[in-house]
Amino acid sequence: MFNVIRVAREISILFISGFLALSLVGCNSSTNPGSSEVRLQGAGATFPNPLYQKWFSEYNKITPTARFDYQSIGSGGGIKQITARTVDFGGSDAPMKDEELKAAPGEILHIPTVLGADVITYNLPGVQADLKLAPDALAAIFLGKVTKWNDAMIASTNAGVSLPDKEITVVHRSDGSGTTYVWTDYLSKVSSEWKEKVGAGTSVNWPVGLGAKGNEGVTGQVKQTPYSIGYVELIYAEQNKLPYAWIKNSAGEFIRPSLDSITAAAAGAAMQMPDDLRVSITNAPGKDAYPISSFTYFLVYKDQQDAVKGKALVDFLWWAIHDGQQLAKGLLYAPLPQEVVAKAEQKIKLITHQGKPLRAN
Repeated sequence: MFNVIRVAREISILFISGFLALSLVGCNSSTNPGSSEVRLQGAGATFPNPLYQKWFSEYNKITPTARFDYQSIGSGGGIKQITARTVDFGGSDAPMKDEELKAAPGEILHIPTVLGADVITYNLPGVQADLKLAPDALAAIFLGKVTKWNDAMIASTNAGVSLPDKEITVVHRSDGSGTTYVWTDYLSKVSSEWKEKVGAGTSVNWPVGLGAKGNEGVTGQVKQTPYSIGYVELIYAEQNKLPYAWIKNSAGEFIRPSLDSITAAAAGAAMQMPDDLRVSITNAPGKDAYPISSFTYFLVYKDQQDAVKGKALVDFLWWAIHDGQQLAKGLLYAPLPQEVVAKAEQKIKLITHQGKPLRAN
């Protein structure tokens, strides 16, 4: 009888120990090598968010163990969170500045993911034609010097269009934003007055206008405000059926934002890209180039603190710059040129855990 009780007690202890072990594995599923699921947190740019959400969904279908949660909070927020290591990766359209990189607790790499464009969208009741806008008119509008839609600076490039005698309402981003960086970087290149008085950055002191949060917020504000004008990423204007202007480029041609004109802006960028891949392609040369185009980046630490998360991130990035590019055009983003893909590959191969590469050559 004593032996039976002892055996039963030992079986119970083994069962409880096994149950606790399984529970601990489940609690640490995001970091343990043998776990069934890895969760990665990211935050940043709203510019590529529609594509990133599509990527995460499609990648999870082929790699069910990897789950990504990306918060579309703006490039400024993405830079802050990756610097503070409160996320596993950041998203930014604006390359980090030298001082921002120095402030980070480790080396941060810029991985270009796709190309996109800022478009100038507007709400102009009664006007059906696409507007054509020159750089000097754009700078004057956002400086608050051109205040009426029928001003000569706008009318001169829109012959035959009946422009209303109405006040222009400027809409801009209120949060730290890579979309803002691209737009103000462009204005700083085409307007010495803008460069001197306002400058380029993810956040600037706007001379005029209403602020709205995210590409989503600016799109919504323009959509509900007659006679307004703002800047958003191309897909946001398309999804909300808002018109967007043809912009006069550095070659003197009025160019409509499109996949071809965005790609034209990136032509030759690979030859001029520095080793760290931080580059601006606004106001690019070429008669077919759309002048407010940009790369957007994943920001990741070169040395990953967690081997499992790091490997999952590296595998996703490799997929994104190869198979993921096929999904870009459907959402009006331009795929990376092959020369840039090759440079991104080399950066991904540099990502390590405790000095050991996470991507096999």
